Amino acid sequence: MTLALTLVDAFTDQPFGGNPAAVAVIDGFPDDRRLQAVAAEMNQSETAFVVRRESGGYDLRWFTPTVEVDLCGHATLAAAHVLGGTACFHTRSGALDCRAVEGGWIEMDFPSDRPAPAIAPEGLKLAGIRWYGTGRFYALAEIEDADAVRTLELDVAGLPAIGIGALIVTAPGDGDGGDCVSRVFAPGYGIPEDPVTGSAHCTLAPFWGDRLGRSSLVGEQASARGGTVSMRVEGDRVVLGGRAVTVARLQLVV
Repeated sequence: MTLALTLVDAFTDQPFGGNPAAVAVIDGFPDDRRLQAVAAEMNQSETAFVVRRESGGYDLRWFTPTVEVDLCGHATLAAAHVLGGTACFHTRSGALDCRAVEGGWIEMDFPSDRPAPAIAPEGLKLAGIRWYGTGRFYALAEIEDADAVRTLELDVAGLPAIGIGALIVTAPGDGDGGDCVSRVFAPGYGIPEDPVTGSAHCTLAPFWGDRLGRSSLVGEQASARGGTVSMRVEGDRVVLGGRAVTVARLQLVV
């Protein structure tokens, strides 16, 4: 059984930046064990599987190397890029509309995930926490400044033991055009640090939008690869924007 995949760097306009995702456009979903095995073999933070619906649009599922997830931004961007930029995806998190816009950008209509204040776990060894809360998918910790986010060294492996499967660490932006800086750690999903995380910006957008009094923002994710995500809060939705680059096409032959 052969399977064609496209490797896409998402939330960047340069190869080898942003967040890579593998995308497979297939006729139908095989056994879940097969999907998970392919994702483990690809060993990207997400592999996206896309199936065209006869009635229009596409079914979309995302797998990390270890689990299927309910929402993924960069692999959705990668899938839309492979399909030409405009597509409606039907997912575990509802319909996600994507459209190609000026400048090679793709905008994606995602559900907002506003964090609520919470008490940080005692075992979270993170200095300078100014605010802590949780959303549907992520815990979020605001710390003192962008430099502290960029230089942070965290016991990522220990997060699940204190009840945190995925953590956003963020601070106000300190550069031209960047309203916030973040890093994302998701050991509960088999991803120690995610390079650029679209779904995390569904939490960052309402959080920073409230603080800055603006509905349109730009986020910098300060991983080693780095990436930029535009955000626009529209009620209970967040429109995420980014660019993407195809870097490889490959075929599994087993």
